[in-house]
Amino acid sequence: MKDRYPFLLVILGAMLWGTTGTAQSFAPANAHPVAIGAVRLAIGGAALFLIAIWQKKLTRYNWPMKETILATLGMACYQPLFFMAVSLTGIAIGTIMTLSSAPIIAGFLEWLFGKKSPTSSWWMATGLSITGCFLLFSHQGSDTIDPVGVLLAIGAGASFTVYTLVSKRILKQQPPEATAAVIFGFSALLLAPALFVLDISWIVTTTGLAVSLHLGLLATAVAYLFFNKGLLSVPSSTAVSLSLAEPLTAALLGVFLVGESLAPLSWLGISLLLCGIITLIISPGDRKSPTSKTHGLS
Repeated sequence: MKDRYPFLLVILGAMLWGTTGTAQSFAPANAHPVAIGAVRLAIGGAALFLIAIWQKKLTRYNWPMKETILATLGMACYQPLFFMAVSLTGIAIGTIMTLSSAPIIAGFLEWLFGKKSPTSSWWMATGLSITGCFLLFSHQGSDTIDPVGVLLAIGAGASFTVYTLVSKRILKQQPPEATAAVIFGFSALLLAPALFVLDISWIVTTTGLAVSLHLGLLATAVAYLFFNKGLLSVPSSTAVSLSLAEPLTAALLGVFLVGESLAPLSWLGISLLLCGIITLIISPGDRKSPTSKTHGLS
């Protein structure tokens, strides 16, 4: 069970991300999605910095600059790309394209840069999870399938994948707390201009503050601490596939907390997602590598 603990940490992080949609549904009507994302990163980044300082994990030394910049850009780009994709294609298509493209991109990049071929168990588990993701959202209509929106969604999936792959390399030199603090701190700075352009008066309301604190502290700070700690031992592409626990959690919260109903195909999608995630935990399968040396992003 001990060797499965990192996988459970990644899943717990993804489950906390899955609360984002439900939390946003309680946000004030005048809260712009991009403003919510910027506030989320600002609160989460500040919390992660405080945690790293309190635990004395933050240092100025031994930071791989290229990887730190890439991870920061990946996380900073993910939020606006995802929100713009959803605004153009609808929640269902935007979410499907983002979350389904990420594992495929991760497997390809690990093969291209890390010379690591995904095993048959990874392909099977990821295929089950992606199919489950499509079925899960099959009951939700989309007003339009905008090609630009689809490209933005794939860009969001690629941004999250780059963050994950590059963060794993940073974690070889820095602890998870410091890694998350620096990446999210700089990402928050990059998105800070949105706080001055968009209306954020909603944050001073009771509901707005509660939503902001939940998104920043639990769905960002705690979630990415769990994810980074798990990423220390979990292959990058497997971690991205396990992040499909996010839509699974969001769907279940919608049913049991918000009162939404799911079609039979969606319940089948949940079953396939669970099967894929369980397969990755039980038989994660080390990547086949022709050489012990890693390269590039891996």
